[in-house]
Amino acid sequence: MPGENLTRAEAIERAGVVSVESYEIALDLTTGPTTFASTTTVRFAATEGAATFIDLVAPSLRSVVLNGRELDPAEVFADSRITLDGLAASNELVVVADCAYTNTGEGLHRFVDPVDGEVYLYTQFEVPDSRRVFAVFEQPDLKATFQFTVTAPAAWEVVSNEPTPEPASATHASDPAVGAATWTFTPTPRISSYITALVAGPYSVERSSLTSSDGREIPLGAFARKSLAKHLDAGYIFEKTRQGFEFFESTFGVPYPFTKYDQLFVPEYNMGAMENAGCVTFTESYVFRSKVTDAVRERRVVTILHELAHMWFGDLVTMKWWNDLWLNESFAEYASTLATAEATEWDAAWTTFAAMEKAWAYRQDQLPSTHPIVASINDLEDVQVNFDGITYAKGASVLKQLAAWVGREPFVAGVSAYFRKHAWGNTELSDLLSELEVTSGRDLSAWSALWLETAGVNTLRPEIETDVHGRITSFTVLQTAPAEWPTLRPHRLAIGFYSLDGDALVRTYRVEVDVDGARTEVKELCELDRPALVLINDDDLAYAKIRLDAESLPVALEHLASIANPLARSLVWGSVWDAVRDGETPASDYVRLVLGNIATETESTTIRTTLNQLALATKQYVAPERRAATLAEVGDTLWALAEQAPAGSDLQFQLVKFFAHLASTPAHVAALSGLLDGSVALSGLEIDTDLRWELLEGLVLNGAAGDAEIDATLADDDTATGRQSAARARATVPTTEAKVAAFTKVVDSPDLPNAIIRQTGLGTVHVNDPAVLAGLVQPYLDAVLRVWDERTYHMAEEIIEGFYPAPVASAELRDATQSWLDAHADAAPALRRLVIEALAGTERALKAQAADA
Repeated sequence: MPGENLTRAEAIERAGVVSVESYEIALDLTTGPTTFASTTTVRFAATEGAATFIDLVAPSLRSVVLNGRELDPAEVFADSRITLDGLAASNELVVVADCAYTNTGEGLHRFVDPVDGEVYLYTQFEVPDSRRVFAVFEQPDLKATFQFTVTAPAAWEVVSNEPTPEPASATHASDPAVGAATWTFTPTPRISSYITALVAGPYSVERSSLTSSDGREIPLGAFARKSLAKHLDAGYIFEKTRQGFEFFESTFGVPYPFTKYDQLFVPEYNMGAMENAGCVTFTESYVFRSKVTDAVRERRVVTILHELAHMWFGDLVTMKWWNDLWLNESFAEYASTLATAEATEWDAAWTTFAAMEKAWAYRQDQLPSTHPIVASINDLEDVQVNFDGITYAKGASVLKQLAAWVGREPFVAGVSAYFRKHAWGNTELSDLLSELEVTSGRDLSAWSALWLETAGVNTLRPEIETDVHGRITSFTVLQTAPAEWPTLRPHRLAIGFYSLDGDALVRTYRVEVDVDGARTEVKELCELDRPALVLINDDDLAYAKIRLDAESLPVALEHLASIANPLARSLVWGSVWDAVRDGETPASDYVRLVLGNIATETESTTIRTTLNQLALATKQYVAPERRAATLAEVGDTLWALAEQAPAGSDLQFQLVKFFAHLASTPAHVAALSGLLDGSVALSGLEIDTDLRWELLEGLVLNGAAGDAEIDATLADDDTATGRQSAARARATVPTTEAKVAAFTKVVDSPDLPNAIIRQTGLGTVHVNDPAVLAGLVQPYLDAVLRVWDERTYHMAEEIIEGFYPAPVASAELRDATQSWLDAHADAAPALRRLVIEALAGTERALKAQAADA
């Protein structure tokens, strides 16, 4: 990826020279299947006589005209930059290029539907990929208006940030027999280039509208490919959208800032969604062609509201540079969870947040690559790797803590003032804090320094003394920090007392306190009777790892299923899991805890998260000598629980899915085979298309199925999802030869699309016996630099993260990975970070194995 980077210093220098007024972008999508024509007219002010550059990634630059002066493309175009010198005070630049379609989910992605041969396009520009479609000053603080003119097949839907206009007839450049049209969109407001968008193709669309708080009618659209349209539940999507609009407009006190709101579900997407202004793109895995868990259904709602929140956080007001990416993502994550909990039927969203998002944050914050929420971003490669659990989940957790500390009303008032003051502009951390200080009356500089500008996570635990009658004589909250990140922070948190009431463990007392320093005495709890369970950080207000005291821990484990509050249960689950990851609690004990209690858990995301952790504990954290027996026990128990689960329940569905993923014995194979051929049935369980693929993968994992069965299943489901599932199943074949072949094919085939690469990686590392992956370690390490140098960022990340043979979890893997790092000390920092994080996972697995020995 040389030549496509941009440093913060360069961005600051360029912003000091250039102020952009407008872009006019003409795209012809009828020129053929590999490239499209792009003409960009940019008007901008500049320091007279200065020089700068504009960004473009394109296979062919046809012409560059600056203020009527033709520049030689061969002389001015190199390393994704067009050099511009002799600037005037007011400038007009016209760039004509042939830009390339991608199959990597970056720039303008082109997809051909295997069902009907139709072509679908969509853009993905964050962080630096609008330059793959038009010439642009690619940095967030150089905002401008964007006016798109698009020529495409007349039968297509063409969607951008502004409402789609009536098209005019045009000539198809590569096939005059095909009808074509040109759509001329109105200019956008002043926005950053990374949230502009274009989606085009024969998408199916359903439309509706809503009334904004300022009285405007906002058109709504929901789009999906024609072959998926029957599965698009647009009515439900519109309902959640309306609930989100009402919540955000009333909470923020600022009307929706754009003219319409389209939501488009697009193929082969690299992430969950993207907040393009008024033109949000989503992964089409959110169009449910088969049954999904309640956890996924809830996650879709949170994602819908996350992207809607971005219309204010990020689109209306945008960070100046990527070090303040958290101003976008942390706020959208916090606001979307708040809206989901308070404006939709998913009122346990904060339990979901604790189970999944905060677990992600804690995991990320304990890696060697941890960083402050306000991160040091020196260049584009730095920011690419910072779309992580700290920027999203830790940031949102800290905002929840801040709202608890200053009070929700002052917090919301400060955010509202921030929007009104900085609308259509760019901001830094200080801009937000100054508004919150006004509304809360608090000096936030110290809080910011401790929470936003330092890294690491604290651990909190109670120290309790009682008299002979069981009354508390001393209650102290102890706070520690890792040696590498020794900051102790202030925490606003609740302490809950739980007592047994019949069969239920219920909260009988709660107090909110401020914790600061290594020891905080809580005198309010003295003279009270010691309860059965003391829960630090009850209601999950604080961001910290928690531990249970010696008397509470056995009560929590014995009565976990009877804790009435699902958020309290989630905190206990999380505390025990964190202790396993830290090597304090044996992984085998955690396996027994899960198997003994998962059947009574009611929250879908808690079930999903816990079963994923069970899989990791079983395959990497349990002592190697017990791994096979533990895996067999886990499979046996999951199947028995699935047979006992309520017919058709989410629990039953999840247990079957994880049983297929963890199956390891002939009895497990027989059960999977029976489910597939109908000789075994579970009441209420439908073996639909996607579940069929999962059951088949379980058979392949155990050597009980192969190419013939995969081919037959694909023949019945020759769709995009079917082809991805087939690629994953083929990579699951449990031999070293198959694993190395799958990896080699990905490395040696630059034309494989992103989704196939992703699924092949998932299949490659899906093993019961880690020995079959040992032969992949050296080929993987030998290919890392080549992948980084030859692939786009997203594809390099997908391969480097997705194919790391983590299940090997051995000293040999640790040492080989460390040797690579030692030998490549001068490799790109972003690449080294990916490898360092992989190594940290192996080191943690070895620590857990030692604790389980």
